[in-house]
Amino acid sequence: MHRLLLVGFYGLLTALATGLGAVPFLFVKKISGRSVALANALAAGLMLGASFGLLAEGSRHGAVQTIVGSYAGLLFVLLAHRWIGHDDVSFGDVTGAGARRMLLIVLVMTVHSFSEGVAVGAAFGGGTELAFLITVAIAVHNIPEGLAISAVLRPEGTSVAGCAWWSIFSSLPQPLMAVPAYLLVETVQPALPYGIGFAAGAMVFMVFLELLPEAFEDAPRWMIGLLTSSSMTLMLLFQRIL
Repeated sequence: MHRLLLVGFYGLLTALATGLGAVPFLFVKKISGRSVALANALAAGLMLGASFGLLAEGSRHGAVQTIVGSYAGLLFVLLAHRWIGHDDVSFGDVTGAGARRMLLIVLVMTVHSFSEGVAVGAAFGGGTELAFLITVAIAVHNIPEGLAISAVLRPEGTSVAGCAWWSIFSSLPQPLMAVPAYLLVETVQPALPYGIGFAAGAMVFMVFLELLPEAFEDAPRWMIGLLTSSSMTLMLLFQRIL
């Protein structure tokens, strides 16, 4: 029982770390159309960098399974986009295209978190030290994910506390999945590349379907390209260091 509580606690820490991504928005108050575009570009770069890292990780568990999972993620976003594509969709106090983008980012990140929760639980199969390292890596990785979520939600009027909440909410599958993954590590682990690929495919498609087209409308193309490329590169280097 003590070990199960430890697994759940580690999973909870990774979820809470996601909320730290909203902290920078404590210092940002008035947001212009160009700022919204730049925030979308920043989120796009972070998500692309995270996606490439996920694909590399998934390929180590199974390249074919990762590819299958990525196409499933792409299909998920496409169907979700059609499902909530009408103009009267709402998310909190926001309606229309902004609400669609907010709902998509939370949905994608939440599904993405399932595979991370499985990773935390499965890591305990290799010992507590390995599990600790995996937990720290995922927790640190979750901070820019929370920033990506907040970069989409904050310009639409969501409060900083709301951004933190939705960021943490998107990572709640991590503690929820960590314990069953630990209990069923031998059964669940073969499914990891599918889950990792799903998250990567969904995020990449969302970047090109929603974030970048929106960003190009309110800021110069070179500025959006530079910020997206820079944040993507930094995210990849960050993951490399970890």
